[in-house]
Formats: sequence, C-alpha cells, structure tokens
Amino acid sequence: MLEKALSGERITEDEGVALLTDAPLHALGEAAHELRLRRAAPDIVTYVIDRNINYTNICVARCAFCAFSRDPGDADAHVNEYEPVIRDKIAEAASLGATQILMQGGLHPQLELDWYLSLLRAIKRDFPQVAVHSFSPPEIVHFAKLFAMSIPDVLSALREAGLDSLPGGGAEILSDRVRRELSPRKCTADEWLEVMRQAHRLGMRATATMMFGSIETPAERIEHLRRLRALQDETAGFTAFICWAYQPANTRLGGTAAGGVAYLRMLATARIYLDNFANLQASWVTMGAKVGQLALIFGANDLGGTMLEENVVAAAGAHYEMTVAEMEHLIRDAGFTPRQRTTQYELLG
Repeated sequence: MLEKALSGERITEDEGVALLTDAPLHALGEAAHELRLRRAAPDIVTYVIDRNINYTNICVARCAFCAFSRDPGDADAHVNEYEPVIRDKIAEAASLGATQILMQGGLHPQLELDWYLSLLRAIKRDFPQVAVHSFSPPEIVHFAKLFAMSIPDVLSALREAGLDSLPGGGAEILSDRVRRELSPRKCTADEWLEVMRQAHRLGMRATATMMFGSIETPAERIEHLRRLRALQDETAGFTAFICWAYQPANTRLGGTAAGGVAYLRMLATARIYLDNFANLQASWVTMGAKVGQLALIFGANDLGGTMLEENVVAAAGAHYEMTVAEMEHLIRDAGFTPRQRTTQYELLG
C-alpha cells in the first residue's frame, strides 16, 4: 500500500485504515515524508506569526470534550468587546509582526449580527495589514439559524465586513455517530462541509482540521479524511490540514490523551491519504515542541502559528508556548530553512 501511494495512486478507505492501524511506524513516516517532499517545497518549513483571540466563552453547544465553554450567567462567562480588549490584543500581536488573527468563540445565544459585522469592520479599519482568519463552520451554522439567514448570505455579509478566511475548527470527527455523542448541539458533518463548500465558492480559503483520540474508531478517522479529500477534489479551497490529539483534562468526557506515537501515525496517514493537500501543519500546541519537530519528517511541512495567545486547548491542560526564535531554531535543527508565511501560504521575507 505504501508503494502504491508512492507511485502516485490514490489509496482507498480500507487501505487508509490498514495503514493507520498496522503499518510499521518508521515505514509509514518514511513514505509520508517522501510525499511531503514532493507536494510542498522540499527545503523549507513555513510558519505564521499569529494570535488566537476568543471573543466569548459563552456557548450553547457545551461539547463533552470542551473545558473552555461556559453557560450564560456563570461567574467566569465573558464577552470580549473590541474596545479595548480585542483591539489591544491585536495591537500587541501586530507590534510583534503578526500577519494573522485567528478569532473564534462559543455559540453565543444573544449576540446580534451587527455585533460581529462591527467587530470585523473595526479590525479592518485599524489593522488592514492583518488577515482575519475567523469563525469556524459551527459558528457560521449557528449564525444562520440565529439570524434566519442562509449560509451563503451569512458568509457574504461577514466577508463584506472584513472576514478573509475560515479556520477549520469544530470538525472534530466528520462522522455523525461521533458528533451525536460528543457535540449533539453543534452542526452535523454535512453542515460543516457545506459551510466550507459555500465559502470556497465565494472565493474564501479555509483550513481543514481533525481532533482525534476521543471516542472515534480508526475507520471513522479515515471517513473524516475521505470527506475532506472529496470536497478538496470539488473545490480546491483548503489551504492546509491540521490534526491534533484530544486533550482530556477538565472535560466532562475525560479519558486519556493520545501520545506522540499515535499523533505521528495519524499525521503520516493523513499525508498519504490526502493526496490533494499541499500543506500539513504540525500540532506543537497540543503535542509539544519536540513531537512537533518530529512531525516535520512524518508528513508536515508547516509548523503552524506562534500562537501568541491560546485559551481553548490550554483550558484542557495543554500548555506549550514557542517564540519565533525558538520555532526557527526547531526548523533549522530538523534540517530545513524556516520561512514566515501568510494565511494563504505565501512566503514572506
């Protein structure tokens, strides 16, 4: 099967499951790395200077795996307004060279559409140089239902106000069996994919993600990859794929986190299966710097963002930080040349 993938043939779902569960780790990683060298610039590893900003932790979904969300009325529930909180956070990030703001929040039951549009307009007015990479598909579906609008109309309104691209958050596993157990109040797998389809049709790019290691089966992980690959065949709108391991601390679901070997196996399988994705991002935020460095020879060609701020994963017990200097050292130490990029994977400097 690895030879088949290396010869340029597309592997099937069943073969994907077999690779994920049975392929020797080093052979799997070697094949994934070879494919990475072919599909992306072989001598460089990219990164983006960015900041994650959560505009609210109030969320009606209250997913079983989430340690960040709160109910309205909770003592630590909050909404961050543009003035001064979000503005100051972006100003600090921009002063450190940030080119991207990844802004997401809970599914707030009361914020009006004008609140979001005004927020986007203010960001674009004050920080035109910063790409707004914000609002995951569950948020878009929530907006559509709350404001009685179609998904294309919601996306168009946000885009006109300043939204540049969509993050792939809220995908978890694109299997409705898993979603019914983990997040029954959140959008379905079909709805997640439809948001991305409509965004791509409007000319907006997006990332695709996966959170693995909770309750899903290996077959459901590959089902997730199959659905992403099919949409990418249709639209070519995804810039990158990012997978990370479920973090159980402080969650209702509990359990144990997948280790480094499981993460590298998942990443390498994704690189082999997702033959129409140029970029795969290493998840050092959940796995730590050293596993993130290993990911660069298991299929990843991008080290992701500097994450000047990260709250959601941190609430579930993962506390990893890295400066630009540390990130560039990690990349050089792995034998590559570090290059800063934009949200759209254009090289800077």
